[in-house]
Amino acid sequence: MQTTQTHICIVGGGFGGLYTALRLSQLPQANLKITLIDENSHFLFSPLLYEYVTGELEAWEIAPSFTELLSQSPVQFIQAKVAGFDLSTKQINLLNGESLHYDFLVLSTGGTTPISSVAGVREYALPFRTLTDAQRLQEKLKDLLSSNLDKIRVAVVGGGYSGVELACKVADRLAERSRVRIIEMGNSIISSSSEFNQQTATKALAKRNIYVDTNTNVESISANTISLLNRGQLDVLPVELVLWTVGTGINELIGPLDLPKTERGLLKVNEFLQVEQDKSIFALGDIVSFPESLPKTAQVAIQQADFCGWNLWATINNKPLLPFRYMALGEMLSLGEDEATISGLGINLEGPLAYLMRRLVYLYRLPTLKHQSSVAFHWLTRSILQ
Repeated sequence: MQTTQTHICIVGGGFGGLYTALRLSQLPQANLKITLIDENSHFLFSPLLYEYVTGELEAWEIAPSFTELLSQSPVQFIQAKVAGFDLSTKQINLLNGESLHYDFLVLSTGGTTPISSVAGVREYALPFRTLTDAQRLQEKLKDLLSSNLDKIRVAVVGGGYSGVELACKVADRLAERSRVRIIEMGNSIISSSSEFNQQTATKALAKRNIYVDTNTNVESISANTISLLNRGQLDVLPVELVLWTVGTGINELIGPLDLPKTERGLLKVNEFLQVEQDKSIFALGDIVSFPESLPKTAQVAIQQADFCGWNLWATINNKPLLPFRYMALGEMLSLGEDEATISGLGINLEGPLAYLMRRLVYLYRLPTLKHQSSVAFHWLTRSILQ
């Protein structure tokens, strides 16, 4: 007699979701069905998205399709937008009218770039989180470079990791016509980073004549200006482009769920990454509040995925679950073309060698061996032909 399969549904194909699916696919698959659901057709290796802006990397390298990545695994991929969940009957409702029943659910929907209440953000600022965002930025930069403007003025709102990396790449892309400034409401850039990375980033910004406005708030944005408030003084500056890199919002699917959440709307999970009050639901990445404070990075999501995959399998097979323990492996920032900074595990490195090491580390972190090999071969042949 055939035993009923245990169905694991994973919603969200970012680092947490995809890497959980791949981890599960490495474990014994008897009577186990794994389904990954995402509204996009491709996975995005977001730490390398900045290199797409400067043309250092191509879209297929940083955004391979889920079909390609999962072709040699037992994981089924469904491209669909999730409309909602019925937790009482364990149903996932898709926007196309279909529904899926699950035995175990993994929520890894990732964060969003919150649309600020600042006037003009929605209409005139470009976010930078998805491949579509990067492609829109590419087209905008092409248009600006083909114009007859002597100076191309760009405001990057947010002096965190994304803002600093993006500012350096945009400045390199615009070359001598670049007039980039970072607007940061705090008193320093990348304030949570190591002192070495902060100093290296500051030097990289100065080298590119990128101006940094700290302790500054954005009051409004128009089609060609940005209004900044600093110590009570309001300045209205001309600008051709505003890039918005501030904050991480909660995915709209999480809010309606009748599950324990923090005041910020993050799902509460235990040390095994199970949602409190429902052990059949696991959650990870940007949408969870872990017992200890963790950064919202790909490094955390990848490590959580390893534990999540094992703990799902262990739950089904009555094996011991492993409490998640985050191991901080350091930080890497891209600071323009052929330039980066690395700090962690006793290593401080900057410049072209750091850039090369960062590339190799991320090559190793790409989701499958097949994709790693394709990208490595392309990098090698391109370096030979150049």
